[in-house]
Amino acid sequence: MNRNDNYLRDLFSLDGRTALVTGGSSGIGRAVAEALARAGASVVVVARTESSLDETVADLTGAGCRAARVSADLGSRAGVRAAADEAVEHFGEPDILVNCAGINLRPPMGELDDDVWDTTMSVNLDAPFLLGRRFGPGMAERGFGRIIHITSQQAHRAFVQSGAYGVSKGALESLARSQAEAWSPYGVTCNTLVPGFVMTPLNARLSSDPARVEALAARTMVGRNGLAEDFAGAAVFLASGASAYVTGQSIFVDGGFSVH
Repeated sequence: MNRNDNYLRDLFSLDGRTALVTGGSSGIGRAVAEALARAGASVVVVARTESSLDETVADLTGAGCRAARVSADLGSRAGVRAAADEAVEHFGEPDILVNCAGINLRPPMGELDDDVWDTTMSVNLDAPFLLGRRFGPGMAERGFGRIIHITSQQAHRAFVQSGAYGVSKGALESLARSQAEAWSPYGVTCNTLVPGFVMTPLNARLSSDPARVEALAARTMVGRNGLAEDFAGAAVFLASGASAYVTGQSIFVDGGFSVH
């Protein structure tokens, strides 16, 4: 290994770090979990579906990575607490927290009832807040931490019935700024990644409309919609020492969608 290889390894390596990734068994969350694991972190994947969790952990360990899983429902405060307690049993307290778990319920605004609102906020906003409150102070005490939220274009603009989903993602970006204000003086950065349109299970409704998928691709500058693996590099950057002076930011990974 030459000197330049050592430089890049030291800049981006996650060796010795522990990461917790919610929603890490599918879509963007899985791609992020794999990227962090391949960069050296021990990764705990949190999601609901047992089979997807088993498959994800098997793939990661088969590639020589350290990985574990927690099956949990993040739609209740008790579920979030239980998930956090179980997660630390595997590799200890996390240095990196990635909040990717989300729910996408978008009835017309006039039909948005209490249950949809409460369910959306519980998973998309309350769980990231509770996990940040659980792990952020410990990161600050240790002098290193990375909190990464996955948000949405609808945190910044309203389209295709943003509803409660858009509100939750806008609030999540505000949460990142509040967390950054609180903990960045102690080595904990807090940022969000903002996807464009990505063909994931969360976007199943739009993905089923070929004309809309084509129109969304045409809005980008690169001429295609996003892939889950497009988030690997940005996630490793934000999780590593390379991003020590980047905090409170919303980083768009969208092929130019937001500025075209």
